[in-house]
Amino acid sequence: MVSTLTRRGRNRGEWQPAAELPVARVAVDVPLAHLDRPFDYRVPTHLDAEAKPGVRVRVRFAGRLVDGFLLERVAESGHTGRLAWVDKVVSAEPVLTPEVAALCRAVADRYAGVLYDVLRLAVPPRHARVEAEAPPPREAAPPPDVPRDGWSRYGRGSALLDALAGGRAAHAVWQALPGEDWPQRLAEAAAATVAAGRGAVIVVPDQRDVDALHAACARLLGAGAVVALTADLGPAERYRRWLAVRRGQVDVVVGTRSAAFAPVQRLGLLAVWDDGDDLHAEPRAPYPHVRDVLVLRAHGVGAALLVGGFARTAEAQLLVESGWAREVVADRTAVRAAMPRVTAVGETDAHLVRDPHARAARLPHLAFEVARSALAAGRPVLVQVPRSGYLPWLACGSCRETARCRQCAGPLGFTGRPAGDAGGAELPHCRWCGRPEPGFRCPGCGSRRLRAGVVGAGRTADELGRAFPGTTVRASGGGAPVLAAADQRPELVVVTPGAEPRVPGGYGAALLLDGWALLSRPDLRVAEETLRRWLAAAGLVVPHGDGGRVVVMADPELPVVQAMVRWDPAGHAAAELAQRAEVGFPPAVRMAAVDGPPAAVAEVVDAVLGELPSAEVLGPVELEPERPEPGREADGEVRERALVRVPRERGKALAAALHAAQAVRTARKAADPVRVRLDPVEIG
Repeated sequence: MVSTLTRRGRNRGEWQPAAELPVARVAVDVPLAHLDRPFDYRVPTHLDAEAKPGVRVRVRFAGRLVDGFLLERVAESGHTGRLAWVDKVVSAEPVLTPEVAALCRAVADRYAGVLYDVLRLAVPPRHARVEAEAPPPREAAPPPDVPRDGWSRYGRGSALLDALAGGRAAHAVWQALPGEDWPQRLAEAAAATVAAGRGAVIVVPDQRDVDALHAACARLLGAGAVVALTADLGPAERYRRWLAVRRGQVDVVVGTRSAAFAPVQRLGLLAVWDDGDDLHAEPRAPYPHVRDVLVLRAHGVGAALLVGGFARTAEAQLLVESGWAREVVADRTAVRAAMPRVTAVGETDAHLVRDPHARAARLPHLAFEVARSALAAGRPVLVQVPRSGYLPWLACGSCRETARCRQCAGPLGFTGRPAGDAGGAELPHCRWCGRPEPGFRCPGCGSRRLRAGVVGAGRTADELGRAFPGTTVRASGGGAPVLAAADQRPELVVVTPGAEPRVPGGYGAALLLDGWALLSRPDLRVAEETLRRWLAAAGLVVPHGDGGRVVVMADPELPVVQAMVRWDPAGHAAAELAQRAEVGFPPAVRMAAVDGPPAAVAEVVDAVLGELPSAEVLGPVELEPERPEPGREADGEVRERALVRVPRERGKALAAALHAAQAVRTARKAADPVRVRLDPVEIG
């Protein structure tokens, strides 16, 4: 029988342990909760020089070779049995830094996840050819000259730049002025950090934002000092850029979600733009949010944190109210000078233009006149419409306010269950706690009528073209390609939220249509998200002094509409946070959504209550069946969701209890998977 030989030609039975630090602690690629810990392996002498902390290795686990990361070398193991060998060092490149490894562990712990799932998000797959390339020499650049005029318009703006230039760990929530050139401001913050000899990581929602920010940073720092990391890059180019960061050749990283883990050396600044955008929420387990990752990282390494946007989330407001971060905001005089004039118009037939084409586009008279004036002045007009489709929730039949449960404030919907044994009319049920609501009465207007909340598809570019004959109509998003920029000429630009192209010099007007459809969605964050979308569009319009107008089609008496009219996102965020605290929802509390088959959900919830008897459980409630893939039939499996919430100070205990419950299930190889999400972005 031929013995298995190593690539060095030595028999495995003759291997000897390394003379110094012979034990390697390895994070193995086995994403099971009950195996979520490092495992000890012996380092053979022939791998001693290569087996450094941070390298990729291959080890034998449960009888098969698996991948892993070598976390550290130690002198002795606490394991009493015989240790297996590190079988192979895949690459001598130390890709996992101790700082990023600690961050991944903290993220996994916060979200009740498994370390290796987070490592997959943090470290891109290896590309051997790229590793073999000779790295280009780092270009020596003089300290950047940081402009300060832009930040001086904000209270504490100059102090923020001073803190970054001095290497201090400032924590700030920045409220950008309407029309602000935010890529330039973030580039200036990065330049101040680089001037202090430190690095920066800036995370933005999408590729268009990355392109704009990268260009701004390159102008200030030079193209060689900044790199963009996005999922759109090919595997080779992405790994090439990531290695340049890991090897210390680049000081500034801009990118999307995964860039939050970029291994920048001497980290001085962590920033996120528009943290309310749902693109910042990772769709893969354990579902971390960029803002929370950066908060954990700033705390761990003592770096500055900057959370910026035209709007403000309740989570950012909590950072301010807790005293952990300071506001960077302009005074009201500067806000009024920079903002367009915002007018809200109720959506009743009395407000519609009598012209039949304008009625088809459902434009109120004021919106029609504002658009016509902007086009006559030679400026483009932005028209924002919600996405089309049907959303199964219920709203008040009179005022269109979302119908909510009297017990937990969750949205009401139909579940398909009859009201009684005789097959009576179906009762609406809460989609969060599952309680029936036999006697709905709207708290706003007192109506007892219910209606389905439907997002219509009638506001199309074709209809607007008929309302404005002879005017060019362009579309961005909603099935059409998303435009990065539009021209400064009289045309209508019809967009869905998030697809607004930038225009040099700004739009002359913006029409924000169908506000009721945005505000009627059965989502905890509906008001916050609607205001964020409106402000993002209105922020592209020229100031009122230059003729800029914004028309919002929504009830003027609604608090979110008033916040829009006043351009007061901070005030709205404070009110939103207070309301969340009143009804007991994140971020005022820590909450977990547990999804899966009924028996599996009950098992996890019971295990959590065994550890945390004071935890409050909402539900479970039956989930709508997932749509099958084309050509496949639905499996008919019933799935439920339970919500478990605890006070914020018990958040770590909740995550630990959920992780332990999942560990018990994976240890006995439970067949029914359960998905656990901590503080989910959407609870609908």
